[in-house]
Amino acid sequence: MKIVSWNVNGIRAVEKKDFVPWLLSCGADVVCLQETKARPEQLSEELRSPRSAEKYEDEPLFSAALSKTEEAEPQQWYSYFYSAQKAGYSGTAIYTRTEPDSIEPLGVPAFDDEGRVTIAHFKDLAVISAYFPNSQGPGLRLDYKLAFCDAIYKKCNELVAQGNNIVLCGDYNIAHKPIDLVHPKANEKNAGYLPEERAWMDFFTAHGFTDTFRNLCAEPGQYTWWSYRQHAREKNVGWRIDYHCVNNGFLPHVKASTILRDVQGSDHCPILLELE
Repeated sequence: MKIVSWNVNGIRAVEKKDFVPWLLSCGADVVCLQETKARPEQLSEELRSPRSAEKYEDEPLFSAALSKTEEAEPQQWYSYFYSAQKAGYSGTAIYTRTEPDSIEPLGVPAFDDEGRVTIAHFKDLAVISAYFPNSQGPGLRLDYKLAFCDAIYKKCNELVAQGNNIVLCGDYNIAHKPIDLVHPKANEKNAGYLPEERAWMDFFTAHGFTDTFRNLCAEPGQYTWWSYRQHAREKNVGWRIDYHCVNNGFLPHVKASTILRDVQGSDHCPILLELE
């Protein structure tokens, strides 16, 4: 099973950059999106219900690191969206090739009002697409961010206690360790690398959950977000703030966790989790 997570920074914007043909050719079973910035009724039919790659055979596709699917027959994708009440803001979504048993939000109005979480249940596996709040400078929404972190931790624990394995994927808006950004010292007072945010990641990964990428890769220079300014992506001046985390009991099923840096279209790139 392959699960991709991507902060698209506007699903309608990324549609103009070949998102649908990329989706249909990426080889993933589940694609989790964050920062969709739209309600379902604002989306094209192709975004709501992608069906076949046939019409895109002559279109340029993203240079995705995933291999193309081998089958030529039309594909059916199911799509689910939780959008923010505020127009053009936040929002999460899940595309899946297998119809899930059920779909739910986080269940906390303060965060569901911003469309922060979409959860798809597949038997005993819960795939969570989460868009963690930006704490903003100078920490203007830090309390809201930490409350969200506590709520998502509680939800993950509840799901595991009910007999589920979980994949918590998305934009956490947190660089956990100095290795996860280019200039850690200079950013210690900046949103995304505040001591309180890093302390929560310490807690989360010490109490039942694992950062799958860092569990498999100890190399520096591995980032998922780059500023649009000063050619940051070209220079690889970035942050790793997008994650696939799993409950520790599910870790033996993780085959690979990789960053798809070559996929363009957003200031984030997608990340891929492969499960056995």
